[in-house]
Amino acid sequence: MSDCIFCKIAKHEVDAKIVYEDDTVIAFEDTNPQLPVHTLIIPKEHRDHIGDAVDEVLLGHLFATVSTVAKLKGVDKTGYRIVVNTGEDGRQTVHHLHVHVLGGAQMPIRMGPAD
Repeated sequence: MSDCIFCKIAKHEVDAKIVYEDDTVIAFEDTNPQLPVHTLIIPKEHRDHIGDAVDEVLLGHLFATVSTVAKLKGVDKTGYRIVVNTGEDGRQTVHHLHVHVLGGAQMPIRMGPAD
């Protein structure tokens, strides 16, 4: 998608603080971090959300990358949370499939605004 910010990051058309990259996925720092570690992992190929015809191989690779990112960010031993928001009710704000890797501090019971 030509107007998708995550597609532009994947193509290196928009600057991002890249943590990890391979032929299939790219991981970069969230610009509005909720915890000291807040890294996003996206497939380079656009998919709106987890239900958008994402094949098992891509989905498996996307989630397998979580442990790599956790190690790179130093939270693999202390713990972390992974989150995938899907659709409007799921509070997905960028409509390109992405996995949040959150850590570096004790998880709050609730994150972000209540509304």
